[in-house]
Amino acid sequence: MRLSVLFASLFLSVSASAQTFMFDDADDMDTETVEEWQASAEFGLLYTSGNTDTESLKGKLNVSRDVQNWRHKGVIDYYTAEQEDQSTGESIETADRMFVSAQSNYKFSPDSRSSLFIFGSYEEDEFSGYEYQATVATGYGARYRYDEDLYADYEIGPGYSRTKPIQIEGEPPVESEGQMILRLAGSVDWKISENSKFNALLSSELGEDNTKSKAEVSLSSNINSSLAMKFSVSGTHNSNVSDESIEKLDTETAVTLVYTF
Repeated sequence: MRLSVLFASLFLSVSASAQTFMFDDADDMDTETVEEWQASAEFGLLYTSGNTDTESLKGKLNVSRDVQNWRHKGVIDYYTAEQEDQSTGESIETADRMFVSAQSNYKFSPDSRSSLFIFGSYEEDEFSGYEYQATVATGYGARYRYDEDLYADYEIGPGYSRTKPIQIEGEPPVESEGQMILRLAGSVDWKISENSKFNALLSSELGEDNTKSKAEVSLSSNINSSLAMKFSVSGTHNSNVSDESIEKLDTETAVTLVYTF
């Protein structure tokens, strides 16, 4: 929780003083638009055998469009893993997560860097301590472009989160819970060269009962004009889980193929 509060304070101070010191080198306007929908699909499969038999599968779909006063983007992310129990020989599921999000930004003018956003997400992952977590938020967003190959997005706004903790054996049935949140998010997109790209994102949904934070850092390198190899490290943290045996932080390291179309 301390990290989330620190990030919130830092984000607010940066936003308040952006005009005076941090973004002096950024263009006043964001003029790049992509009229057509852009999409990319990721796929990764890992299988090991011998002393330990494991299988894991990761798939991800990203779509985006930037046209006139609107910027849209959506994500579908799925990950599953199984491991063989050495004593029984049965396969045990160790991960099963589905995350979906969608966002639209309304720019104050076609070339404005400032915008109003609306964001929604839904995640199912029983291994996180929750059967599901759903969020909707709206607020202010800004894109600062430092040059044609580097830009950063910043967002802040209130929202509402609805969650359902997992049912613990022997405990009374649990009901879904709702809370007001403050969503903070930031991302960096850097085209290092014609064949490589760096991305980083961090978001935190601060609430009284639980604060959920997500982060991802990735580096991709083109194999050809439409296919790339991507290395990524990501993590999801919940400040409060219903079962003490469940870790608050889940991390994932992946190597995937990315097809852009």
